[in-house]
Amino acid sequence: MITYIYWLLIISGVLLAVLRIILGPKLEDRIASLDGINVIITGAIVLLASTFNNSLYLDVALIYAVLAFLETVVISRIIEKNKELK
Repeated sequence: MITYIYWLLIISGVLLAVLRIILGPKLEDRIASLDGINVIITGAIVLLASTFNNSLYLDVALIYAVLAFLETVVISRIIEKNKELK
């Protein structure tokens, strides 16, 4: 039963973050929301590892977290460069 509550919270968190991506007034808000979605998905993968008792999911979560971090850094640098050019 508690696992269903976890999944409900994860889904609602993702839906709220997607809403922020759609309605975000600034580009920075959208990027922060995308990073939040990545953190939530990483947590969901860890929850899958716990549910299925399989440590392979933890490796996947670690790789996903590193790639999500790099995505955020790259997008932030691109925005910073574009602001400098203006």
